[in-house]
Amino acid sequence: MISTLTRRGWALCGASVAFVATGRLLGIPELYALAVVGLGLIAGAVVYVRYAPWDIEANREVRPPQVHAGGNGRVELSVRNNDSHRSPVLSARDPFDDGRRWARFHIAPLQPGERVRAAYRLPTGERGIFPLGPLTIGLTDPFGLATHAREAAPGASLVVYPRIDAIHPLTQARGADPTGSTGHPSLSSGGDDFFALRPYQTGDDLRRVHWPSSARSEDLMIRQDELPWQGRISVLADLRGPQHSPASLELLLSAVASIIQASSLAGRQVRLVTSDGIDTGFGSGHAQLITILGRLAAAQPGPSAAMATGLSVLDKGGTTGAVAVVTTEEATDDDMAGIRRLAGRFGSVAVVLIERSAWDPNAGVRPSAAAPRRGVLVRVNADTTFEAAWNSTVSRPANRSGSQGLGGAGLGGADLVGRDGSSRRGGHGAADRSAGSPGRGRPPGPGAEPGSADGQWAGPMAPVPR
Repeated sequence: MISTLTRRGWALCGASVAFVATGRLLGIPELYALAVVGLGLIAGAVVYVRYAPWDIEANREVRPPQVHAGGNGRVELSVRNNDSHRSPVLSARDPFDDGRRWARFHIAPLQPGERVRAAYRLPTGERGIFPLGPLTIGLTDPFGLATHAREAAPGASLVVYPRIDAIHPLTQARGADPTGSTGHPSLSSGGDDFFALRPYQTGDDLRRVHWPSSARSEDLMIRQDELPWQGRISVLADLRGPQHSPASLELLLSAVASIIQASSLAGRQVRLVTSDGIDTGFGSGHAQLITILGRLAAAQPGPSAAMATGLSVLDKGGTTGAVAVVTTEEATDDDMAGIRRLAGRFGSVAVVLIERSAWDPNAGVRPSAAAPRRGVLVRVNADTTFEAAWNSTVSRPANRSGSQGLGGAGLGGADLVGRDGSSRRGGHGAADRSAGSPGRGRPPGPGAEPGSADGQWAGPMAPVPR
């Protein structure tokens, strides 16, 4: 519970003190009377807001608590009068993003037991994790001199994931492990059927050694059983601080999130690796997708991040399936050489190169760079968005050397995974990018104030039939 003077109350208090000083200096007794009236009003306002009876219960819910950039986020608020008397006019205030923006409105007098509901939109144009609240409801005296506020609902948060583009999911890729192979037959779910023999590697279970074959080859051979097949994709995000401006970082994270979501919804195991050493490990399903998107929502460029760190982390997690590296044109020749060397350890490699012209209209389009062996190069610039570049590049057939890129042949008619997780048949062109942050409008109805959360309201406070 907090009782404070409003700006008007502090102004009147200062004016009353000035009246006293001026009256004493100039010898005008009428100014003393004005000072007494002003201070009396302030004292009466404080007593009124402090001891006026009211008991309000509030429930607030963020729907949905996680949303992609440009999506629809809103707060649904329910207020009930638990007192046995009619409530006074109250004001509610809900700060957003540490008080940089807020929702503020008035609650009309409620009869005992009466409940009202309201909803207002939250700004989702920027990626990040934004604190909301705590919601406070307060009583202000009729002169607007003092207010008494109570916390009505605890703090919450809104998680805004990077924007998602409708892109093709990655296809199966050749790798050293059966779980990442192309053209793998239907496998049993038990993992007990014999599949192949391979040389022993450090860390292998010695109980899987096939001794007859080891005796003939004079090297330890490991029995490789069939496993339930599930494609794998590792995505390396270049988060080095010097590489990024705020605009380039958002483009990069949007590309990473789009690749991760498209692959996850296609049933693949996905893994996020960053240049500052973060490794989520392989996983599949909704929980893994939400974990990775949450990390991307909070991601920031790091001054100590290095491409070599991300490449070494990739090796520690195994060299199976496909790998996608998302970086900018600021990557050095050594960085690109290290990325190209991945082709010898992974089934296929895709490099997404975000050029400066993609976010800086004054920059020109650079000449095309060489694609990695057994992989593809996706160039994002002023002429081609990531969505269009990815869908056209990964849909090309295998190259002349017979190595298959990330897209593979015949992907042109594959399902496109949209922002909402739904699928649709698509071609190679860019999809609609009309989704954006909500427009700004003047809040309707009395009691709504400009400058509240994104200036938008789903509806004013209104009584709800009991």
